[in-house]
Amino acid sequence: MTVEREKQLAAEAAAQLVEDGMLVGLGTGSTVAYLLPALAARGLSLRCVASSPATERAARELGIKVESFRGPGSVSRLDITIDGADQVARSGWLVKGGGGAHTREKAIAAATDRFVVIVSSNKLVETLTPPVPLELLKFGLAATLQRLDTVMLRDVSPSPEGGVIADFTGPFEDPEVLAARLSSTVGVVEHGLFAPDLVSDVVVARGEEVERIALTA
Repeated sequence: MTVEREKQLAAEAAAQLVEDGMLVGLGTGSTVAYLLPALAARGLSLRCVASSPATERAARELGIKVESFRGPGSVSRLDITIDGADQVARSGWLVKGGGGAHTREKAIAAATDRFVVIVSSNKLVETLTPPVPLELLKFGLAATLQRLDTVMLRDVSPSPEGGVIADFTGPFEDPEVLAARLSSTVGVVEHGLFAPDLVSDVVVARGEEVERIALTA
């Protein structure tokens, strides 16, 4: 059983959680790439927002309606959001942002009634480990890097908002402590640590079996 097959199974199972008429948040990444055709195949009437330009393009190509998540007149609350993760700990904490879309992904997750994470079994870990993706303000970048100390910049394009994509590489034991530190550091736009209270369910495929783990009510 390949990891890609597990990603596909988890994505297809999560697609069945979507109901006609829903407002749906679409994540970013290789597992979400399997979600989009599974959603399109159901032929539902949906209004969606996308966490990255790549997801928006792919969704539109499949005939999925994507709306703006910008400005006061845009969609403000979602029924369900489905996204992948780089790591899922037993505690419910996630690391996201391997694709550099974690700022938008977190904004969408925070605006949804039900945030569903889809992963292959290799993404489940006992405890989270570095790297933790970051988006940094370009203005004052050298000073921000000095405040953070253990950070590596990625050689990638800026985020859609113009932020610099990087990774915190230092050791940490408690993700809650690190999340608070990163959030309070001037120059950090957003980090890739997602707290358990954001997550409703984790849909994980192990071999040919799919399991749904409920984390919050």
